[in-house]
Amino acid sequence: MKKDPKPESPVNVEQYVMAYLIEQDRIRAMLPEGFASLRPVLRINAEIRDEKEVYIEFNTPVEADGRRGWLNIHRWNSSSGDDLQFDPAKTAFTAPFLNISFRGTGIAGGCPAEKDNEGCFFPGEDIAFKPAEVIRADREFCDCRFRWLFHEDDACGVSTGDMLPAYPEPPAREYESLPLTAANAAAIPCRKILGAYRVRFQRHSL
Repeated sequence: MKKDPKPESPVNVEQYVMAYLIEQDRIRAMLPEGFASLRPVLRINAEIRDEKEVYIEFNTPVEADGRRGWLNIHRWNSSSGDDLQFDPAKTAFTAPFLNISFRGTGIAGGCPAEKDNEGCFFPGEDIAFKPAEVIRADREFCDCRFRWLFHEDDACGVSTGDMLPAYPEPPAREYESLPLTAANAAAIPCRKILGAYRVRFQRHSL
């Protein structure tokens, strides 16, 4: 009799998330057909998994097929050969295309964007949709600084530990349509960092 496969061991995740404000018309001009921009926001999600694997994701909030969530612009993973490093002494992630660091403020709270998040869209030959992960652990707000490094004048910014809202902007200017790539999105200037946090939890999967 064939036995059911054993569940995989949970993964210990240390997750750092930062969102920043941009001009919404710039990201509208890059979205694939069928996607509508919800807010003038770009988000960086960085993780350390089991204290060894480094993962970075770059997203923007969208609506498509009646779902509201995050559209993945690109993702990088050290286990797939991407050159990602994490310095625990500085709480800093470094890569050829990005420098980002966090400093905890000791203040706990929730993430407002999670109330409007059904999951994440991952483009490919077909669009894959991954339902939002339920994280019950407390989040600690952080100060954050970052700089994209694809081009000399890419987005950069420094936060002050605040969590600020981002409201939709009506279309006001038409830009040339560009492919939605990490390099193109990173070239959109950062108006200000909206907030950052870190959270530790276990990710379970079968």
